[in-house]
Amino acid sequence: MEKILAHIDENLDASLERLFALLRIPSISAQADHAADCRKAAEWARDELAGMGFSARLSETKGLPGVIATHHAAGPHAPHVLFYGHYDVQPADPLALWHSGPFEPQIAEGPRGRRIVGRGAVDDKGQVVSFFTACRAHLEVTGTLPVRLTILLEGEEECGSPSLKELLTNERETLAADFVLVADTNMWDFNTPAITTSLRGLAAVELKIKAASRDLHSGLYGGIALNPITVLTRILGDLRDDQGGIKIPGFYDGIRPLPAALAESWAGLGFDATAFLGDVGLATPAGEHGQTPLAQLWARPTAEINGIYGGYQGDGTKTVIPAEAGAKLTFRLVPGQDPAKIVAGFERFVTERLPPDAKAEFRNGGGAPGFLVNLDAPFMQAARKALAAEFGRPAALIGGGGSIPVVEAFKTHLGLDTLLAGFGLDDDCIHSPNEKFEVACFHRGARAQARLLAAFAG
Repeated sequence: MEKILAHIDENLDASLERLFALLRIPSISAQADHAADCRKAAEWARDELAGMGFSARLSETKGLPGVIATHHAAGPHAPHVLFYGHYDVQPADPLALWHSGPFEPQIAEGPRGRRIVGRGAVDDKGQVVSFFTACRAHLEVTGTLPVRLTILLEGEEECGSPSLKELLTNERETLAADFVLVADTNMWDFNTPAITTSLRGLAAVELKIKAASRDLHSGLYGGIALNPITVLTRILGDLRDDQGGIKIPGFYDGIRPLPAALAESWAGLGFDATAFLGDVGLATPAGEHGQTPLAQLWARPTAEINGIYGGYQGDGTKTVIPAEAGAKLTFRLVPGQDPAKIVAGFERFVTERLPPDAKAEFRNGGGAPGFLVNLDAPFMQAARKALAAEFGRPAALIGGGGSIPVVEAFKTHLGLDTLLAGFGLDDDCIHSPNEKFEVACFHRGARAQARLLAAFAG
């Protein structure tokens, strides 16, 4: 292992040059005029892996291709790891806010030393190339990898993964593995690695309240005609009680208790809720009373009104009673909650509160359940030891307030659990101008992933 780590150290500049070659490709999956660039990025990854000794190819879909690479020289009895990443990136807009060209990667100086600046630097090209660097070091020092390894790179992660189901179905046999490793997440801080052990799921719904057959003059009909905005806001205002709890019957059914190991880990993270909220001009946690701030962020479900509309929106006054009003909502869900049941419960909650002449229409925006890693899984124990060995401190066991749909896809379509261990930082400007990846995080990430591969072999 010392020789492998030394190889990574001595070849850091060459690894950065490889990353820069990939960062120069504007593989923006959301924009059709960059489809050729996306394919070019996929071909770059395929050729890079083939040059390292992998059997590598493109896997075509109705959309952009996936990249599939395998290296199984460790033998049929070695653990089989599936690594997932994506080669596509977000659009770079607004361009005027970039300090350098988004697809002209730079090394810039920052408070923590050198940093890589460019679109995709950390999400996800930098983390993918960091993993490639770990593989290269194992192969060039020992001639093989310690595990059977399959690599899957997706090309549509940043535009909703429309072809992922097709890709997983087409490649089901090739992608069969013991578990999935995803390096598309963050560390706890610059010096502390992290394993994301839980993610909240999601259920989305749009509600529309209708009343009169047309917009009405408020002087002619005001006081006698039902106003859909009044109905809508009254119902939405009734979603929460004065303790921050969500009043939909059965909403909390099935929620699993937070494992003691996670509660202990979170208590020791030193999270400063005042500073966290202060960064966005707020001061007071507004979730469920009696829950810690991190539990509110990671372990408790939410009901959020994302948008509300109805009536006249222009300048000045228009004395109108609108015929309809609407709102868009999302529910962040935790393990044990069923997205379909949550949406059905919300629909009943609304329907039971409708006054005469009001009608409700619903549009289901889809969803996914919450996710919790088994802390006792062998790959989890191996990962904690490997990360502690590299960073000299235990990995923080953290939660994720958002959703990573690919985790649910791997569980649903392949029956695989996922280990989320990435090396980004909260201030990396993901999806924003001047996206960056600290060189130290890229470097330590490669070293940690080299250790991870060896630890998984055990």
